[in-house]
Amino acid sequence: MRRGLAWFLGSLVLALGILTTPPAARAYEADIVGAATVLSDGSLRIGGNIVRLYGIYIPFGGQYGGQTCQFIFNPARCGSRAALALDTRIQGFVFCHSVNWNSDGSVSAICHNRGTFYAPGEDLAAFLVGAGLAFALPDAPFEYVALERVAQTRQLGLWGFSVDSIRRR
Repeated sequence: MRRGLAWFLGSLVLALGILTTPPAARAYEADIVGAATVLSDGSLRIGGNIVRLYGIYIPFGGQYGGQTCQFIFNPARCGSRAALALDTRIQGFVFCHSVNWNSDGSVSAICHNRGTFYAPGEDLAAFLVGAGLAFALPDAPFEYVALERVAQTRQLGLWGFSVDSIRRR
């Protein structure tokens, strides 16, 4: 009889804990899967969610990410270089694992493309940092920090010379 009562009380406490957890906190642990649209700031729209790649900062505006598109060869779509690179890299579905919710309602997530639930594809944030198109944040995974150092050493992307300063004659 005591064991049954203890089991019942334990189940009741667990159920109350789940029911009183806000929906945003419960959804935070869910995966977001779907076809992604790359927004001009480098974030992704997957279904009704705005997803920001966790652990990186994508510069937007000014010399490195502005909408001016004064390149030697103007791309058909103007935007930050990181957004353009992501747009060409994403094919099909994107698999994102939520890390946290931001105050603006967006989700920070680690996202992979061309993968499955069992074998993740390429880490999109690692791709951007490795190409020198984004900075690793202080709380980023160690891999991102290492890739940023390699990009800096190789003078890639943000660490290299300014493409916008080259003029055709």
